[in-house]
Amino acid sequence: MAKGIAGMPASPGIVDGQVHLLRWEVPDVRHRIIHDDAIPGEIKRFHAALEQARERLHQVRARAEKHAGPEEAAIFDVQLSILEDGELLRQVEELIQQSLGAEKAFDLVLFEWRQQFASHVRPMLRERVGDLIDVHIRVLTILLGLPDHDPVDLPKGSNKILVTHDLTPSLTVQLDREAIIGIATDAGTRTSHVAILARSLGLPAVVGLRDATEQLNGNEHVILDGTSGVLVIDPTPSQVKAYRDRRAVQALEDKELQALAAAESVTLDGHWVTLRANVDLPEEAQYAAHSGAEGVGLMRTEFLVVGRATMPDEEEQYRAYRHVVEAFGGRPVVIRTFDVGGDKLPVGGYPTDPNPFLGWRAIRMCLDEPELFKTQLRALLRAAMHGDVRIMFPLIITLDEVKQAKHLLNEAAAELDARGVPYRHDLPLGVMVETPAAALSVHTLVDDVSFFSIGTNDLVQYTLAVDRGSANLASRFTPLHPAVLTLIIAVCGEMASQPLMAFALIGLGVRSLSVAGRAVPLVKRIVRGVSVAVAAEAANAALESRTAREAEGELRRRLMTAFGDAPFLRDGLPDFADGNIFEGSGGLKTSSARE
Repeated sequence: MAKGIAGMPASPGIVDGQVHLLRWEVPDVRHRIIHDDAIPGEIKRFHAALEQARERLHQVRARAEKHAGPEEAAIFDVQLSILEDGELLRQVEELIQQSLGAEKAFDLVLFEWRQQFASHVRPMLRERVGDLIDVHIRVLTILLGLPDHDPVDLPKGSNKILVTHDLTPSLTVQLDREAIIGIATDAGTRTSHVAILARSLGLPAVVGLRDATEQLNGNEHVILDGTSGVLVIDPTPSQVKAYRDRRAVQALEDKELQALAAAESVTLDGHWVTLRANVDLPEEAQYAAHSGAEGVGLMRTEFLVVGRATMPDEEEQYRAYRHVVEAFGGRPVVIRTFDVGGDKLPVGGYPTDPNPFLGWRAIRMCLDEPELFKTQLRALLRAAMHGDVRIMFPLIITLDEVKQAKHLLNEAAAELDARGVPYRHDLPLGVMVETPAAALSVHTLVDDVSFFSIGTNDLVQYTLAVDRGSANLASRFTPLHPAVLTLIIAVCGEMASQPLMAFALIGLGVRSLSVAGRAVPLVKRIVRGVSVAVAAEAANAALESRTAREAEGELRRRLMTAFGDAPFLRDGLPDFADGNIFEGSGGLKTSSARE
């Protein structure tokens, strides 16, 4: 009988193939005492392992540069420098001279370095712990003669399902979407990095499996159902047929949905709903532009910073923004300024916080680091020469923050004037409402911004006191909680993390949504298949519910009545979207975007 491991759906789709098990963890190393006459040979073996690790890292770096670009591949430069650190070599050799085997000597030194770096007062050194762990794993794997599990080795067309504990930045940049057809992780939630990455790449994914890496040996045949959140191990022939039949039905459904790309996004009773796409990486722009989206509702810019060995300069940022803007040919492109800090610090001597989500992040960091912020603002002003760019500031709470951000934008413009560099003036400015405080005081910002964006992931997290990244609390991360809905209505806002919610938002008066590019056709089908009257009835019923479960039931029942036995409803209502923009009451442009 086949065994299934239940997790959380992170990116929809069904695939079956062989497991590529990536146990990217430091292996156990036993103490091994060597004779004095073996010491020279052991030191030589240690240096040979370092050389092999360097060669391997150069290969990994080259492959990452080909797939993800030179900036992203630079993450491996730090690891190469660690392998060449003279003090590291000296300490390991000293332990080998004391008759300790090379693998244990290296293990002890790296463990001590990791402890020292993790507790260091300088944030830049604390940030290097992840690189030390990668080096620790790579060198010990060589010294112990263990299998090399780097994703970089997978040949194109191998149709592997990557199963690992979690995806680190150094693993992410190695992913080859022509070799990996699905992702399954022990850790993560629907709003975690791996989930957003999988949706961006169009790869089915299941997260929060907890111990899949322990239950699997590698190379098993599995079915990954990213729609329902299940990993089926060694499925029976009847299960394989059932899942493949479901996949075939989904493929037909997807083909029908894609045909809607050029269709008008109008409800049954004649209300137009604007659909825009979210963009996480510049290379997604072309796909999103051809999905039927009427622009970009949210372009995240953190890809330029997180996991990098150096901060991006103005030219690099300008090229990235221009690429997306030009792909949309004059349609609106909303670009969010850096939402970094806290748990997503760029390289440099920046302070960290014990509770990063309540700490120094997003607009707070940018306002305190004006040169870093103005570099980005100059790049955005220049990119706006190529299309309809709109700037959005994250985690805004007070009017003072808006005014300070505007002041720095004016300074950035003046600096471009001094250099004689052309740029666009008077860009529309918006802010992200991501806390209860901001939601309840949004009226104080109305006169100073052009639009609002509700960061639903953070709004849910801060309202419910639930860590959005915790797999243990995933069931408590409920966007339909009455408190969250009340705050959203208070801002005349919305969220569309699921088709179910898109349906509710139409009923709440939302007339513009921004979702993941691959979800645009699906949302368009929902828009074209419902009337505002039915959606409003469903939304009001959800608002009057006492629990998130009751609200979901009210919405689900009415949506299924509208669509009957449609495959996307039979398979559940998967998480698919990351943001929304809409016209609020009184003509005020308002938007909502998930982190």
